[in-house]
Amino acid sequence: MAARRRAREPVFLPNVGPLRFPDPVDYDAEGLLAVGGDLSPPRLLLAYRSGIFPWYGEGYLPMWWSPDPRALLDPAHLHVSRSLAKTIRRGGFELTWNRCFERVMQACAERRQDGTWILAEMLTAYSELHRLGHAHSLEVWAGGELVGGVYGVQVGAAFAAESMFHRRTDMSKVALAAIVHSLFAAGIELFDVQFVTAHLQTLGAYQVPRRDYLQRLAALRDREIDLAAFEPRLPVARSAPADTES
Repeated sequence: MAARRRAREPVFLPNVGPLRFPDPVDYDAEGLLAVGGDLSPPRLLLAYRSGIFPWYGEGYLPMWWSPDPRALLDPAHLHVSRSLAKTIRRGGFELTWNRCFERVMQACAERRQDGTWILAEMLTAYSELHRLGHAHSLEVWAGGELVGGVYGVQVGAAFAAESMFHRRTDMSKVALAAIVHSLFAAGIELFDVQFVTAHLQTLGAYQVPRRDYLQRLAALRDREIDLAAFEPRLPVARSAPADTES
């Protein structure tokens, strides 16, 4: 029986000096590998290119994570339940791309009983990433009201989804189904959702070993995929045999 690897202590990142992150493969499954630093665009982009993301609470220094395993989603695994298919066929909503990035982030931070990690400094930092063309949002509208959305960060042919929200039933699922279907049609080949939650599992999220995820990311992060003229579309929602409603 192989000995279990001891957890390596996270490194401290100063705000000045060369940007760097430790190699995630040297860390345990929890994946906390660094603390500190800032949320500048160069540091954030280096993090996402390295399979790392910030996640921390109010009053803490930035914490940088790369968990093992990693959760992914793709069109082949995307599960559209009968209830969601009915919502898609019924329509009555509009999809847009990058129309109101900050509003989507703000909505993702609202009404969370356990608090939020989408802090004011994160809103500022990711809005700057959006201005530079690296962060994107998909919005769902009904009757002129923003009722759902999702946002994330693009590095080459990989997209890291950060959070989603809904203000009407199924609208976050509509947003996620649309962004997965559309991004892969546009050339994205890796869609990262970080952790498999019960909600994401109902939509088809699955896990891969961190090492496999990092290898795929390294092969895709320098590929040029232009999402400037991106048009979000939903998968065709066909009638399906009985399945688990979600």
